[in-house]
Amino acid sequence: MLLAERDIELRHGLYERFFACFPERRAEFLCPEATSVRMTDETLQLLYGLAGGEKWVWPLVAELVATHQAYGALPLAEFDAFVDMLVEELEAALGADWTGDQADAWGEQSEALKTMIGKAQAEWDLVLPRG
Repeated sequence: MLLAERDIELRHGLYERFFACFPERRAEFLCPEATSVRMTDETLQLLYGLAGGEKWVWPLVAELVATHQAYGALPLAEFDAFVDMLVEELEAALGADWTGDQADAWGEQSEALKTMIGKAQAEWDLVLPRG
């Protein structure tokens, strides 16, 4: 992938944008350097997995949503914004190499991921109410 060839890390711009939109979340990241690597990579892996029709995506999404419930009531809008911002950072990083086909494919997968996150959150709320 071009990101690896160019040694580009999306996480720095991604987290600057995320914390600008949700400044109250910054304090919850005890070790942002480690967390930003893991969360960015996990989200990219989920998007790639969805694109490949991988069966492991749904169980991992459900597990990650349950894990995030430990941080309290995280609105679905924050999950959605994170996914959208990641794709936007990818587009910015690729610049002129970003094509309409790529935009369509990443957009489709990001919408599918956001739908899965919402479904997982709703299902967990039935058994483990947030709060």
